[in-house]
Amino acid sequence: MLRTPFALFAASLALASAAIGAGVTMALASPAHNPRRHSMSFVLETKAFPKSGEIPARYTCSGDDVSPALSWSGAPQNTKSFALIVDDPDAPSGTFTHWLVYELPAATHQLPESVSKTDDLSGGGRQGRNDFRRVGYGGPCPPPGKAHRYFFKLYALNAALNLPAGASRQDLEAAMRGHVIAQAELMGKFAR
Repeated sequence: MLRTPFALFAASLALASAAIGAGVTMALASPAHNPRRHSMSFVLETKAFPKSGEIPARYTCSGDDVSPALSWSGAPQNTKSFALIVDDPDAPSGTFTHWLVYELPAATHQLPESVSKTDDLSGGGRQGRNDFRRVGYGGPCPPPGKAHRYFFKLYALNAALNLPAGASRQDLEAAMRGHVIAQAELMGKFAR
């Protein structure tokens, strides 16, 4: 009797190890918290600020409050669309969402500086509603004091999401669930 449960455990462990070794990934409840979604060759970059460096005032509420130019490369071949989430996990009331962009076509590899704050983007893509309750980019605007971290998270998706413009972060994450095939990330800091 003792051998049967152990044999089942050992078989389950071997099956899980084989699946991981073969590159099989399991979707978690939230695509933003699945470390297996990171791809070493999928890279998100900006020339606006150094990686993990200070975000210039131009891109914040202390300046022009325009979005920084972003570019990316190395997305998986089966990418059908991209989604971008920019947030501040250090906000006093919990994670604060600054920007949602989705339905970016697979052929897109950059967003220019100062993306218009409109529902639909001219080259394809839509913008959601941030936690300022506005569509488009809302730059860093922390309370005075310690610097906050701002994460720019780009997701490669194996499907178009068919979400209308103005979607909430919850709607976007629900639509992305099970479709994230890679994630690229960069972080910048800002204090007032």
